[in-house]
Amino acid sequence: MPAKNTPPVPLDGKLRCSWASMPQMISYHDTEWGVPQHDDRVLFEFLILEGAQAGLSWSTILAKRDAYRRAFSNFNPKNIARYDAQKLKQLMGDAGIVRNRLKISATVQNARAFLAVQKEFGSFDTYIWQFVNGKPIVNALSSSSQIQARTEESDKMSRDLLKRGFKFVGPTICYAFMQAVGMVNDHLVNCFRYAEIKNAAAKPKR
Repeated sequence: MPAKNTPPVPLDGKLRCSWASMPQMISYHDTEWGVPQHDDRVLFEFLILEGAQAGLSWSTILAKRDAYRRAFSNFNPKNIARYDAQKLKQLMGDAGIVRNRLKISATVQNARAFLAVQKEFGSFDTYIWQFVNGKPIVNALSSSSQIQARTEESDKMSRDLLKRGFKFVGPTICYAFMQAVGMVNDHLVNCFRYAEIKNAAAKPKR
């Protein structure tokens, strides 16, 4: 997602990661990206959206996010798991989402796999955060060129998700997911969100 070799630039008096250059991307960067997320529905949403991004830009998916929520039952996995052939055909005609048959079918399959994980572990949150031992990995990067596309953790996550029947969960997609839901803090050190998220994550839970 982030641009390469470009440091954060001043905008409205704040230093941000360089990829946050458009209003919608700025809002996402400032309020969501890298914030530790433990709500199962939101985790499922990001898992699906990151898979939908494959071959596309995140800005494209972000612009379609509301349409995805409308089309896919606000990312309720129980509802999506029941989608039939008629519903899939309807989704293929929805111009608001990425009309890729494989990605649409994968969303239904992923909902079913997601429910199986919830049943086994009690929550998807419990399952997915085990790949970082329950706490965010905090990197200290000074340039976007230092951001990795995949890591040992994302490789392991990808292998396990694939084994459980998930689709569009390759190592690169898994790492983008980890960045999005705060399993890793990849804000650059001179981005104002880096310290905010790092300090918030370090506070003990009450």
